[in-house]
Amino acid sequence: MPALELTTNVVIPDERAFVLEFSKFAAKVLSKPEQYISISVKHNPNLTFAGTFEPALLLAIVSLDNIDPEKNVVYSKELFGFFKEKLGVPDNRGYINFNDPGRSYLGYQSTTFTEIFGK
Repeated sequence: MPALELTTNVVIPDERAFVLEFSKFAAKVLSKPEQYISISVKHNPNLTFAGTFEPALLLAIVSLDNIDPEKNVVYSKELFGFFKEKLGVPDNRGYINFNDPGRSYLGYQSTTFTEIFGK
């Protein structure tokens, strides 16, 4: 169920195409079926990083059962590489926030993931 929320000050010429490409990439990197991936991209021209308006980003990832310190290192490398290539944002111009809230704290299909998949 990964949900990824990207905020960037970079103008993306074709946001819809970018979101679809990012969705496929995120599914691959996070090893989750794309049918469960949710992507939100927000342009914020006032986003600063290190006191400047140079290209920057903030990424929040909420995902169940695959967030841990070792995997986060791999995810960071892959995701920052993608953003460097697609948006021109270097890896020292943003943060990625990884969050696994636990199955009981995420709702889906009028219930929670604990009820769908168990503990």
